Amino acid sequence: MSNSIVKVLKAEYLTHNVKRFVVEKPAGYNFIPGQATDLAINQPGLETELRPFTFTSLNESDYLEFVIKIYTGHDGVTEKLSLINEGDELIIHDVFGTIGYKGPGLFIAGGAGITPFISIFRELKRRDKLAGNTLLFANREPRDIILKDELTAMLGKNHLDILEKPLTPGVAGAHINKALLKQHLGDSTAYYYICGPDKFTSLMIENLLDLGVKDEQLVFEQ
Repeated sequence: MSNSIVKVLKAEYLTHNVKRFVVEKPAGYNFIPGQATDLAINQPGLETELRPFTFTSLNESDYLEFVIKIYTGHDGVTEKLSLINEGDELIIHDVFGTIGYKGPGLFIAGGAGITPFISIFRELKRRDKLAGNTLLFANREPRDIILKDELTAMLGKNHLDILEKPLTPGVAGAHINKALLKQHLGDSTAYYYICGPDKFTSLMIENLLDLGVKDEQLVFEQ
C-alpha cells in the first residue's frame, strides 16, 4: 500500500462538529468523485492509525479536500484531527470506493454520509449535468447540516433536508422512511445512491427493495 505525506493548507470548521481540511495533492494522484482514501496523522504514534475519508474536492483541483465529522469523548482519530491545523501533516494512502455516479437519480444521505455526494455534485455542476438528481439529507437538527448553502445553490428545490428536530414551531420532526422514499421513486432507469451509518444504509436499501427498486439500481459502499 503506497502512501504520501501531505501538508495541511487550510483547516476550518463548517459546523459545530464538522471540520474541512485542504491538503496538498501529490503529483499523479487521481480519484473518481465518490471515492475515498485511508488517512492518518503524521505524528509519532499516529502514523498507522488509518481511517477512511472521502474526497470532497474535484479531481481536477490542484489540492485535496476532506470534510470530516469530529467525534469527541473517546480519544479517537477524528478527535485528534480536531487539533490539526494549517502547517501540520497528514498521510494519505491509495484510492478506493465503490460509490460513483452512474446516472440521474435519488441521493439519500445520513449525516456525514453526504461526503461522497459532495464531490459528485460538484463534478456534475462543473459539467452542467445536475438535472434529474434529488437529495434527501437526514440530520438531527439544522446546525448539523453540512454545506447547506452550497447544496441548495446546486440543487435548488431538489435539496430536501429531513430533520429529526427541526426547531421550527409547529413543524414536526421527520425521518427518511418508506413513505418518503415512495414519493421520490423514479422510473426503471433511476439510480439510488445511499450513504450514512451502517444501520441507516441497511434500512434504506431494505425499504427501496420493498418498493420494487432493483439491486442494479442501488449504489452504496460495499
